[in-house]
Amino acid sequence: MENITVGDDDIELPIVDLRRERSEASRMIVKACEEFGFFKVINHGVKQEIISLMEEEASMFFSKPVSEKNRAGPPDPYGYGSHNIGLNGDVGEVEYLLLQANPLFISHKSKYISSHPQQFSYVVSRYVEAVRELACEILDLIVEGLWAEAQPVSTLSGLVRDLDSDSLIRLNHYPPTDVSQPSAHKIGFGAHTDPQILTILRSNGSSGLQLSLQGGVWVPVDPHPPSAFCVNVGDVLQAMTNGRFVSVKHRAVVNSIKSRMSIVYFAAPPLHATITCIASNPTYRSFSWGEYKKVVYTGRLNDCRLNLFKLH
Repeated sequence: MENITVGDDDIELPIVDLRRERSEASRMIVKACEEFGFFKVINHGVKQEIISLMEEEASMFFSKPVSEKNRAGPPDPYGYGSHNIGLNGDVGEVEYLLLQANPLFISHKSKYISSHPQQFSYVVSRYVEAVRELACEILDLIVEGLWAEAQPVSTLSGLVRDLDSDSLIRLNHYPPTDVSQPSAHKIGFGAHTDPQILTILRSNGSSGLQLSLQGGVWVPVDPHPPSAFCVNVGDVLQAMTNGRFVSVKHRAVVNSIKSRMSIVYFAAPPLHATITCIASNPTYRSFSWGEYKKVVYTGRLNDCRLNLFKLH
């Protein structure tokens, strides 16, 4: 069973205001990626209307009877899943809907997800477009802060904007648990790192996200401010920054009588894209995103996958 020891206090992640002076925002993001692998952004430019409509669609989907949710298909890997996470025996107190983050796929899948497929497709596609732009803006700020004139500003964001980008969107629902019960602290989604470049997460303000920063102790993340997006480094970004940024293990714990819902955008390169360390003495060998993704999907959640690509 996964260790559930947690620290006494919520961690206060750095909060980056994207309206502040650009070089300062860039500096803060780089520092947060080096020290925590996680940070929050406010004044991010994603309209509240888009967020609210996306949350409504997610809530309506998860409120359906199981028989209707199952129409979205088993997660192979895309579709509706419950409890079983991936193909290798990982389980959690979660139900989720995993989709490719492109309009054609969303439009096709919508007829199995919603009784109003055109509305669902429109809302999800608008949300994906907005958070993709947010992810790309953050990636451009990272390039400006790390490599200045040494690399094109689109070095990272170009991979996400590519028409063949393998980005995903996942809707998670963690049902409420009675905290008075001895078994209340259940694992919703087990310990893992995100394999992609960058993750943009939005939750409904309920606690549950935890980080493993040092000493094996899990530290809860305060879900506030409610207007913020939580952002974290993925394995690909760790490799490209030669380990300067760390893809930190995290998990979700079901520990509240209030259900938790999160909407997660995973910014990823195309399958054929080559991932290369931008450093003179690389720690990791070059690999394609398709090659790394295959390793991810054939392993367990808690596996240290990036270690397989180390040169030394």
